[in-house]
Amino acid sequence: MAIYIERNNSSFGPYDINLVLQYVNDGKILLHDRARDSQTNYTATVSTFLKQAGLKPKIGNRGNLGEQLKRIGSELILPVSLFRKKQWLSDKRFLLLALIGLCPSLLMTLPISGFMVFYLVALYFSTIWGLFFYYFFSTKQVAVKTVFAVFFLTQAVVFLIWDVMGLPNLNPFYMLVGSSFPVKMLGYVFGVGLTEEFFKMLPLLIIYRFALEPLQPKTLLFYGLMSGIAFGVYEGVQYQMSVNVNYDYDVSFFLNIARLTSLPFLHATWTGIAGYFVGFAKLYPLYRRSLYFLAIAVPSVLHGLYDTFCGYSFGIYIALAITFFGVFLLMTYLRQAQDYQSKLM
Repeated sequence: MAIYIERNNSSFGPYDINLVLQYVNDGKILLHDRARDSQTNYTATVSTFLKQAGLKPKIGNRGNLGEQLKRIGSELILPVSLFRKKQWLSDKRFLLLALIGLCPSLLMTLPISGFMVFYLVALYFSTIWGLFFYYFFSTKQVAVKTVFAVFFLTQAVVFLIWDVMGLPNLNPFYMLVGSSFPVKMLGYVFGVGLTEEFFKMLPLLIIYRFALEPLQPKTLLFYGLMSGIAFGVYEGVQYQMSVNVNYDYDVSFFLNIARLTSLPFLHATWTGIAGYFVGFAKLYPLYRRSLYFLAIAVPSVLHGLYDTFCGYSFGIYIALAITFFGVFLLMTYLRQAQDYQSKLM
């Protein structure tokens, strides 16, 4: 019997089955390598062919434990020279892995309590989201310093407008939030949704105001994602320190996790959609009225409907469908960017 050995999309052989046994014993061919009969094209593992031929492999050892470790070498086990040369400082994957994996352990060593605990943990999760968004949505126009400015200035402005000045309370639709359905839906769409999405969109308008070149819609979309994450951090910390503490431990724990992960993602999705339309409004000013309208209307409706149905036990499933639809819209807009451009030319 002669068989081919197939590994990594390459084929070797054909080899006589006895030669295959020898190569297996020498460690050159693996028992789980894929093999193919040269005559029938029957495919199985090398181990199966050897069993069918009545051959039993005896894979040896190249020396004892000490000899094997010596052959491997101390440098491969403990790469001291690479550490001394500080080559690890240029390994971005290592640094990101260490940052994400060890940051919570670092936070445990800090003498923090109260607000700082919630805020720093929120920053940790927002960093993960930021890296995720940067990998999938960033463009060459994205500037890291602008990302940091959007993230922290958005929180500062929201704190000033919400907690210090109380401007959102001037929106009369907020009073409808406590009403019954469907009136409360108007409160959430034109009160909560419209107000929050408008202020989350402001950083995008400021960025474009001082931009030195026309920004791609995808660039504004990314900055919108970061603005939404920033608002999610602010809102998440507020809820964890006030509303969530009133629930039982298990419910409070789940809501805190949601406020750190899924809900900031929703805010990011909605503001990302706003950034997409703001980008087109700047590129095609003749259509700016409709595009600005869509930039605020689409996120506000999604936001308001989500908040409305979250207030009902049965409505959580509708709310989940709304969030899925929001993500679907975001990705669909990106795929159809060329179609938008052709229609607006």
